[in-house]
Amino acid sequence: MADAVHTCYVSSGCNRVPHCADWGRNGLICYGSCNSVIIYRPDYKVAAALKGHTGSVTVAAALYVTGDCDSPPDRSETLIATASVDSTVRVWQRKSRSQDIEECQTLTFGTGFAVDLSLLLVPDTQVPLLACGVDDHKVHLFVRHGDQFTGVMKLSGHEDWVQGVHLTVDDTGDILLASCAQDQLIRIWRLAPRSCDTGHQKYYAVSLESVLSGHEGWIYSVQWQPHKMTEEGKWSQPMCLLSASMDKTMIVWSPDIDSGVWVEQVRVGEVGGNTLGFYGGLFSPHGNSILAHGYQGALHQWTRSKELNAWEPAVTGGGHFAGIQDMDWDRGGGNFVLTTSLDQTTRLHAPWVLDGKYMGWFEIARPQIHGYDMQCLTMINRYMFASAGDEKVARVFQAPRNFIENLCHISGLNLANELAREEVSKLPEGASVPALGLSNKAVFDITQPTADAERLIPAQPNDQYTDMYFHPISLTAPPSEEHLLQNTLWPEVHKLYGHSYEVFALAADPAGKLLASSCKASKAEHANILLWDTATWQKVASLDGSSLTVVQMAFSPSGQFLLAVSRDRTWSLYRCADGSFSRVSFVDKKTSPHSRIIWACAWSQDERYFFTSSRDKKVVVWSLTDVCKTHPPQPVATLETKDSVTAVDVAPVTLPDSRYLLAVGHDGGEVVLYTFSPHPTAGDIGSFSCLTLDKCHHHQLTVKRVKFRPVTGLAGHHQRESEAGVWLQLATCGADHSLKVHNINLVRLAQDTVASATPT
Repeated sequence: MADAVHTCYVSSGCNRVPHCADWGRNGLICYGSCNSVIIYRPDYKVAAALKGHTGSVTVAAALYVTGDCDSPPDRSETLIATASVDSTVRVWQRKSRSQDIEECQTLTFGTGFAVDLSLLLVPDTQVPLLACGVDDHKVHLFVRHGDQFTGVMKLSGHEDWVQGVHLTVDDTGDILLASCAQDQLIRIWRLAPRSCDTGHQKYYAVSLESVLSGHEGWIYSVQWQPHKMTEEGKWSQPMCLLSASMDKTMIVWSPDIDSGVWVEQVRVGEVGGNTLGFYGGLFSPHGNSILAHGYQGALHQWTRSKELNAWEPAVTGGGHFAGIQDMDWDRGGGNFVLTTSLDQTTRLHAPWVLDGKYMGWFEIARPQIHGYDMQCLTMINRYMFASAGDEKVARVFQAPRNFIENLCHISGLNLANELAREEVSKLPEGASVPALGLSNKAVFDITQPTADAERLIPAQPNDQYTDMYFHPISLTAPPSEEHLLQNTLWPEVHKLYGHSYEVFALAADPAGKLLASSCKASKAEHANILLWDTATWQKVASLDGSSLTVVQMAFSPSGQFLLAVSRDRTWSLYRCADGSFSRVSFVDKKTSPHSRIIWACAWSQDERYFFTSSRDKKVVVWSLTDVCKTHPPQPVATLETKDSVTAVDVAPVTLPDSRYLLAVGHDGGEVVLYTFSPHPTAGDIGSFSCLTLDKCHHHQLTVKRVKFRPVTGLAGHHQRESEAGVWLQLATCGADHSLKVHNINLVRLAQDTVASATPT
C-alpha cells in the first residue's frame, strides 16, 4: 500500500503551551500537536507525524551532546534535562552511543517548579551548566561536579515567574544568559571567567549586563541567534536575541555598535484580530528566519530580505488547534477542502500553483471565526457553505470577490471562468466582524485597496477587542497567519432558525437547491430533519422518523433520496416525489442490524447502494432497490471490523470488475480502504477486500470524517485526462486536530486487491 497511497498534506496546529516547538540544526521544525509531534520542513511540507503519546504534548526539555561527531562511541555522552509540574527537574544520561538513556539525578524545587531549561558546556571544558527558570521569580544555576549537578547560584531580579532562559557564548568567551518573565522584562546576565584558576577549577563572575523593556505582555521565550566562527577566527554575525510575547509581537535585540547598549532592532507581529499573542519564538539554524507559535495554533515565520534590508512574512504551515468535527470538498470540481473545528473557526485549504508548478497544499482562507465551538458544515455550491456551532441557528456564507480572485491566483485557476459563475457586480469585496460580534458583515465600498496588508502593524497591540477590518489584497502565494485572521472572512448572508437545540448535522443536495439540518435531541419531537429551500431560505419540510439525534445525513447523487442515520441505532430513507419528501424505508431498533449508534452513512456513485457504519464495529451495505420493496429491509453484506467505525465514504468511481472503493475511519484513528464487490463469485452475495493504510496515514484520535474528492485527478496538478483517471484524492480529519489529504493511485490500488478477501 505504500506505493498506492501517499499523504500529500497534513494540517495540524501547534499546541497552545509555551516551548512547544523547536527548530533543529538540521533545518527541521518540530512541534507538539494534540498527542503527536509534527516534523515540519520549512519548504512547506510536513515530513512526519510522530505518535505514541496518550495525552497532549507539552514540550519542556533541553538536549545537549558532549563530544562531537568524530568522537568514538565510548567517549560521546548525551544529557537530557526535563522539567515537570511535579516540582522536579530530572537529568537523563547516555554515556556512550551503545547504551540506553537512564535517569541519573533528580533536582527538587520544593513547592515550586521549573518552567524552562537551558544546557551549555562551559567553554574550554566538558562541564555542563544548567539554567532553570523557576516560578519563584529566580533563575537557578547548576554545575555538574562528577556525575551530579550542584546548585551554585540563584539570580534574582525578576518580579514574576521566569518563563524562558537561554545560554550562549559570545565572541570573548564569556557566557551570556538571557531570561524573560511575566513581569514583561528581559534580563541579560554575563558570566565572565576570572584569572584565579586553581587546579582544574574555573571561576566565573556573574553580573547583570542589561534589562530590556519593550514588550507590553508576558514574555514567554528568549533565544540567542545561532552563530559560529569563521575561518579567520571571527564571529559570522553579531550577537542577537529574539523574544516572543503575549502582546502579539517578537523583537530582535542586539547591542549598539558604538555604545554596546542592547536596543530593539526589529519588531514583527500580528495585524490586529481578537486573539492572544505568541507562546514561543525560534531562530532558524542560520539565523536568517524567525518563527513563532501562538494562541491560534499557527506558525508565524519571517525571513530576512537582503535586498529590502527588512524582515518579510513567509509562507508557513499550521492548522486547527482543536478537534476537527466536519469537512467537505467544494462542489465545483474539488479544488479546495473546507474544515470546521472546536477551535471555533472554519478554514479553507487548497493547493498552491506557482508558475504552473504544484507547490503543495496550504490554508488560504479562514471564512469563519466564531464565538461557539463548531460542529458541522456542508458546501451548498462552489462558493457557498452552511455551518453550525453549539447554537440553535445554522449560518450561510458566500465567498467575496477578493477571495475568488486570490483563489485563482494561488491555485492557478482561470479567473474569467470563475467570476463568470457569479453575479460579480453584486458580490461584496470582503467581510469584517465587529468587536465581540458573531456575524461577518459584508464590505462593499473599498476605495483604497491595500497593496501590501502583510506589513501592517497594530497601533495598539494590547487592544484585544478591536474590530477586524478588511483590507483587499492581491495574492499570488498563500497568506500569512496575520492576513488569514483579518482579510479572508466570508460574509454571512443568512441565518436559519427553527431548531429547539444545538444544530448537529447539515447536508446539501447535489444541485444546491435544498439544505437539510438536524439538531441534538433526546425526544422524537426534537429529532426532526428540517429542509430549507436555498432560493428563498424558507423552511419547506420537517421530516420525522428518529427518536434521538440525527448524527449524519447524505443526499443521493441524483438528489432524489435523503438518507439519515441516528443515535437511536436506526436509519431512515426519504424520497422526493412531486417536490416533497416522504419516508419510504427505515429500520427500527428491532430490525436494525446495528446494535450501537450509527455514526455515518454514504452512497455509491451509481446510487445502487448505500452504506451505514456504527459503533458496533460494522459497516452494512444496503441495496436501494431492495429496501424500497421489502420491510423490514435486509442488508446486502456486512463488514466486521476490529474497532468502532465513525466515518465512511465511497469513491466517485468504481474499480475494475465493478468494485466499489470504500474509505473507513475508526474511533482509534485508523483509516482503512476496502473494496466491495457485489457479485464476486457465483452463489456469493458480496465480499470485501481489505487494503490497510500504513500507520503514517492514520490519525491519533477518533476519525471524524472521510471524504473522497468528487472527481478524479490531483487538485493543483494540470494532468492529461488519461493521467487524471489514474488518481483519486481522499481527505480525512479527526479529533487529533489534523486534516490529511491522501493521493491514491487507482492502478496500483487495483493490483493490491489480491489481498485476502473477507466473505460476508
